Amino acid sequence: MTAIPLIIALVLSIAVAAGYVLVLVGMRQEDRRMRLADVPPSRAAGLARRVTGCRVRG
Repeated sequence: MTAIPLIIALVLSIAVAAGYVLVLVGMRQEDRRMRLADVPPSRAAGLARRVTGCRVRG
């Protein structure tokens, strides 16, 4: 067995973990404000809105 599948799995798991952390940070930023504005306060908050499906209607 070669090490290539293990390296690919490691890279994918690191990418998924980084995305998870970004979504958590974005959710935390939205939670501190206690209200949703039309524009997210940061890119992480925008990513969290996109992943969770949260939309703000005007």
